[in-house]
Amino acid sequence: MNTLPTTTLGTGGPVVGVQGLGCMGMSEFYGPTDTTEALATLDRALELGVTLFDTADIYGSGHNEELIGPFVRANRDRVVLATKFAIERRADDPAYRAVNNSPAYIRSAVDASLRRLGVDVIDLYYMHRRDPAVPLAESVGAMAELVQAGKVRHLGLSEVTGAELREAHAVHPIAALQSEWSLFSRDTERSAVPAAAELGVALVPYSPLGRGFLTGAFASAEELGEDDFRRHQPRFSGDNARANAALVEPVRKIAADRGATPAQIALAWVHQRAEVHGLSVVPIPGTRRRSRLEENTAAAALHLTEAELAALEPIAGRVAGDRYPDMSSTSAARE
Repeated sequence: MNTLPTTTLGTGGPVVGVQGLGCMGMSEFYGPTDTTEALATLDRALELGVTLFDTADIYGSGHNEELIGPFVRANRDRVVLATKFAIERRADDPAYRAVNNSPAYIRSAVDASLRRLGVDVIDLYYMHRRDPAVPLAESVGAMAELVQAGKVRHLGLSEVTGAELREAHAVHPIAALQSEWSLFSRDTERSAVPAAAELGVALVPYSPLGRGFLTGAFASAEELGEDDFRRHQPRFSGDNARANAALVEPVRKIAADRGATPAQIALAWVHQRAEVHGLSVVPIPGTRRRSRLEENTAAAALHLTEAELAALEPIAGRVAGDRYPDMSSTSAARE
C-alpha cells in the first residue's frame, strides 16, 4: 500500500513519491552488504510509495547499476530511474577520481549506463559533478542531445551553484538539482535553493541524515569498518567528531518527546524545506534494510513545530569540519 504523497520533479518532470531511495550503499562505501536484503528493500520501497531510485555509474564502478537493473526492468512503469555521469575511476587505482564533463565522455557514459541497467531510456540523468574547465553550455547541450535521441527523459545537475543552475536551465530545462542538504549541511541554501525555487527545479537532497551521523548510528569514524569511506571525512574524526556529536542532542530530545527516532526528525526537517523555500524537495536517504526504509518513509508524515524548528536551526552553523577531504568539486568551492 502506498503511504507517500507525491510531487513533481521540475516543470513537466516526472511525478514521484516525496521520498526516494539512494542505492549507493548497496554496492560500496558503507561496508559489506547483504544483497538479498538490499534487493528486498527495493521491493519494499515500491510498496511504500517510493518511486525515485537513485544510482550512478561510479557506485561500485558500475556494479550498482547492474544490481538494481533487474528490479527496474521488472517495475519499469512504476520506477523513476535516476543515474549520473561525470566521475571517472580507474580499476588499477582505487583512490583515483577525475571529473569529466566533455560531450564525448557524456555520450559514451550514457550508453554504458543503459547497457548496465538493461533499459532503453533513463528517466533522470544527472551531471554528478561540475568541471569548470568545460563550458557548461557544451555539457548541458550534449545532455540535451540525449533527450532528443530518446536515451534520457529529463536532466539533472548535482553540486552546482545558483548561477550555474540558471546557466544550465537556459540551455535545456533542468528537472532536479541533487545536493547535500541536511541539518548538518546547508551550503546549498546560499544560492542554489533560491535559484531552484525561482526556476521551478526540484531539490533532491542526498545524505539527508548526515551520512548516518544525525541518527546516532555512530559518534566517531573510529567506530566504522576499515572500508567505510566516512573514516576519511573530516566531520567524523577526532575533535570534529566530538564537537559534532554534541550538536545532535536537540535532535535526540525532539525525537524522544515526539516518540520518533532521530532519523525521522532529521528527515522531517528536510521535508519541511519544501514549504520553507517554496519548491519540491525529495530527499533520497540511502539504506540497505527494510526496517530502516520503513522508519525513513514514516518521517514524511511528521510535521515539526516552530519551536522544534527553532531548536534545530543553529546546528549547521556550528558543525566542525568540511563535508569532504577535498571540497574542490563541490558547489561550495565555486560560490
